[in-house]
Amino acid sequence: MPSVSPREIVSAHSPDSDDAFMFYGLATKKVRSPKVTFRHVLEDIETLNRKAMEGQYDLSAISYHAYPYVADKYVLMASGSSIGDGYGPMIVSTRPMEPEELKGKRIAVPGTLTTAYLACKLFQPDFEPVVTPFDRITDVVREHAVDAGLIIHEAQLTFDHEGFHRVVDLGRWFKTTYELPLPLGGNVLLRSLDRDIQSECSRLMRESIQYALDNRDEALQYALQFARDMEPRLAEKFVGMYVNHYTLDVGDIVPRAAQKLLDLGYEAGLIPRRVSVEFVR
Repeated sequence: MPSVSPREIVSAHSPDSDDAFMFYGLATKKVRSPKVTFRHVLEDIETLNRKAMEGQYDLSAISYHAYPYVADKYVLMASGSSIGDGYGPMIVSTRPMEPEELKGKRIAVPGTLTTAYLACKLFQPDFEPVVTPFDRITDVVREHAVDAGLIIHEAQLTFDHEGFHRVVDLGRWFKTTYELPLPLGGNVLLRSLDRDIQSECSRLMRESIQYALDNRDEALQYALQFARDMEPRLAEKFVGMYVNHYTLDVGDIVPRAAQKLLDLGYEAGLIPRRVSVEFVR
């Protein structure tokens, strides 16, 4: 009986240190399967959000905010989510500023499909967004091209050393207001993939994350090459914040939090259609 070749899965994720850490086991083939192989594509999250609308990749990292726009093509994976549990994207400025002062201000944002942008609009609906590459946001704030900046990724750990003031931590605000963690990014699989392939991808994703957690030092060394010259200590802290027990499996709380976030977005007129979050294991 002829052997069946493994199905190639084109897997797209960001080059951020937390994503690199999660995918370490798969990218280095420490975790493998006879059923599927993975080809990895690295792109920034806003590009991945846009490409997911076209169903371009078999497996893709996306922002939770993007899910309503791609739910016809993709289903969420139970493993691989980045969740801010009482912390998350922040709005910073060059001077001390009260949160109420953000009304009507120009705020640099890392893309309108990011979850950070959705949370920002829920917190303060009235501001002028200035879409800016995420790694340039602190620069444009420092140059006073905008009044404030919405920072994601490692800048959350370095902003105060660079002379910025935190106006609000949106993850903390969400937790305080709704008693839920803030789901930021997740992984999705094409609905058109066979169910057994979806299950195998889900199993391998979870194993890849577990492998990285069990072999933390080598996985961090791998992730550091994507950490934009960040100090190892800071990269380790960032990975520790966003690769946690929710990343291994969303459990019951993350689906509830994601549904709340997207319902709030729909009710505020920020998301065009109400969707039910759906996870595959």
